Amino acid sequence: MIELQPKHHDLPRPQQPHVSVIICAYTEERWHDLVAAVSSVQRQTKPPLEVIVAIDHNPTLTERVLREIEGVVVTENREVRGLSGARNSGIAAARGDVIAFMDEDAVAEPDWLEQLGSAYADAHVLGVGGTIEPWWVEGRPGWHPEEFAWVVGCTYHGMPSERSVVRNLIGCNMSMRREAFATVGGFRSGLGRIGTYPAGCEETEWCIRAQEALPQGYFVYEPRARVRHRVPGQRATWSYFCRRCYAEGISKALVSRLVGPGKGLAAERRYTTRILPQGVWQGLTEALTGRDTAALKRAGAIIVGLGLTTAGFLKGSISTWLEGTIDRRKGQQQRAITDPGGS
Repeated sequence: MIELQPKHHDLPRPQQPHVSVIICAYTEERWHDLVAAVSSVQRQTKPPLEVIVAIDHNPTLTERVLREIEGVVVTENREVRGLSGARNSGIAAARGDVIAFMDEDAVAEPDWLEQLGSAYADAHVLGVGGTIEPWWVEGRPGWHPEEFAWVVGCTYHGMPSERSVVRNLIGCNMSMRREAFATVGGFRSGLGRIGTYPAGCEETEWCIRAQEALPQGYFVYEPRARVRHRVPGQRATWSYFCRRCYAEGISKALVSRLVGPGKGLAAERRYTTRILPQGVWQGLTEALTGRDTAALKRAGAIIVGLGLTTAGFLKGSISTWLEGTIDRRKGQQQRAITDPGGS
């Protein structure tokens, strides 16, 4: 369980919540991105209570942030290496009523926090997320389907176009009530990105766990709360697309093991049975009519992406089943040793 900081009680109760913003970072290679991200949060129409930069096991980066970026709280990941641990360490340092998260390679629109905060007037809202627009540094590849924008951590085709209740939020642009972390705990280690390894789903698992613990609560997607997410050239490649799809399947298998396939795959069923077939059909139609020469490539990418994600899910499911079988056998052997008579 995360040990939270005392709430900021000396402030009057606001119409909008006081927000602590956490930006996690792990490498100096994104230094200019980090500076831009912090600057965009500090220039909000509704300023945050604090901006926390959580460093993932990089003492050199920690020292540079302390030395060169003003007006931030700096904390280091006190857990195992990875995004989940960095976020949890930031949560432990936060004092706001609401804790918001944004990636270090994203920049927020000036009214980002104002739009996120507006949904918290409803006491049942556990968290609010918003639109993540891809910022293609070298241009979006013509073959890259909008249905797979989640590959680069962005809002994808098929998500709501107006404020809606959703199962889970996306990590680059999300916020949660502080009290929810006190009840549910933090993000689970073993899920989520570690360095450049393109895993995910730690926020999905947390949101499902939160709704199980707080069944009257729900999460809201507010598309007017916008950030722009930088997509460098190396993430716009076919190889990255394939690796990310496969890793997502493995992550989905682990989430399904933790929360059950019913909740773990509820949103994915509509996505795979309606959104993706529509995308393939649209691509084929546009290609055949000559309206878009790259449409056929996008249709193919949807098919390949779904296939790789499915393959990753099957591999992850088999691995988790084997791990569970081994753990059960070890447990049976240990009980046999400690209780040889079976009494």
